[in-house]
Amino acid sequence: MTLDDVAAVVPAAGRSSRFGAMKLLADVDGRPLIERTIAALLDAGVSRVVVVSRDRAAFSDVALLDDPRVGTTVNADPERGMFSSIQVGLAAAPGRVVLVLPADMPFVSAATVAAVAGRAGATGATVVPVHAGRRGHPIAIPRAVCDALLALPATTTLKDGLASVTAATEVLDVDDPGVLRDVDVPGDLAR
Repeated sequence: MTLDDVAAVVPAAGRSSRFGAMKLLADVDGRPLIERTIAALLDAGVSRVVVVSRDRAAFSDVALLDDPRVGTTVNADPERGMFSSIQVGLAAAPGRVVLVLPADMPFVSAATVAAVAGRAGATGATVVPVHAGRRGHPIAIPRAVCDALLALPATTTLKDGLASVTAATEVLDVDDPGVLRDVDVPGDLAR
């Protein structure tokens, strides 16, 4: 499958303070956690993935960063919060639709990524996956909404930003618990 006009932003500039080590390099089934997140996007057919880190060298050993469809950019001031990294990524991501998938969500399936992106492409709406009644990621955002998000203060949250700039948000029920499963502490890898 190919999603020619779909890009993705992977915010990866956090400090991993609750994890106790660099969680994005933690082993998940023989691969670095962040590589699994990127692979779900690429396997779904996303044409461009922008990884936003605090340091270009942070993930130098992650093989998928050598893929020509993957680029990296730096958030010079990630202490402002995750939304600031999302904004840096949105500014660098081409595409009529841009997915936002935090780097610490390695359990989202490629099929879910494709379904969310496909729905957004078909409807022109912001699309949020829902599993068991809870909203998750990736969130698909149309380009016009991305541009509006770039104008907001960097200290905003994505949820609040979307609520303030978009009239059309659709939820997409998915049978993928990975849309809710982020990794904050080592025990999150085992559950």
